[in-house]
Amino acid sequence: MTKMRSIPILLLAGLLTGCLGPPKYGEEKQITLSDGTHPIWAVAPAVNLSGESSVDPVLQADLVFQQLQAVNNLTVIPVNRVIQVYAALHITRVESEEQAAIVCQQLGCDALVVPTMTIYDPYNPPKMGAALQLLGAGTSQLAANNIDVRELTRRATPMTNEALPSHPGFIQVVGMYDAANGSVRDAVLRYARGRNDPTGPLASNEYFEDMDRYSGFVYHTLIEQMIGRVSQKPTVTAQAEQSAQTAGIGFTAESN
Repeated sequence: MTKMRSIPILLLAGLLTGCLGPPKYGEEKQITLSDGTHPIWAVAPAVNLSGESSVDPVLQADLVFQQLQAVNNLTVIPVNRVIQVYAALHITRVESEEQAAIVCQQLGCDALVVPTMTIYDPYNPPKMGAALQLLGAGTSQLAANNIDVRELTRRATPMTNEALPSHPGFIQVVGMYDAANGSVRDAVLRYARGRNDPTGPLASNEYFEDMDRYSGFVYHTLIEQMIGRVSQKPTVTAQAEQSAQTAGIGFTAESN
């Protein structure tokens, strides 16, 4: 009698397990740009200062693009469009305020996001140092003055060092993330909830074994900082317009 009663119970347990399915993913943390502007940003090819030859600047920019696409109230132009503008202007990267403004004008965007890698160690535990720089457009003043963008590109003064321009008006966020550090590992695991399959063979460890995944975590963290700084500045557009009127070309930015 006991065996007969246990059979329906086992069947019911099996049905419930089938209905519930595998463990649910956690909820991803959403980033929201709350300055009320709904801007358009473009992503430039990354600058590799890490000394690691295996780093692909376009792939790194694509990873930044993927992370920016998840930001609420923001439209993002992919890196291939920026590469086309670079080719038309005969430049390999922006090396002056003028060039950043020209690229933004050609793309019809409000700002250019330039990723930079300073450390890139893909072996578990991975280590990555990176920066994101947001350079604004000032495009309305360029158009109003009918400036020849090709001529302005030729006149642009290139930087003598390997870094991008350090202007008091642009936003830059920098970080170094070593997964050997316990607090970094905890942050990676929190980021992984909702983004990886918990039933997969690696589960959340995938973010320590796959450098693209780990890079996504790094860029997400830097973007969160950058968006926070932009959101704190509701008068960014007005500042850029004032800068453009004063200097002819301006930045949509915040002082460091």
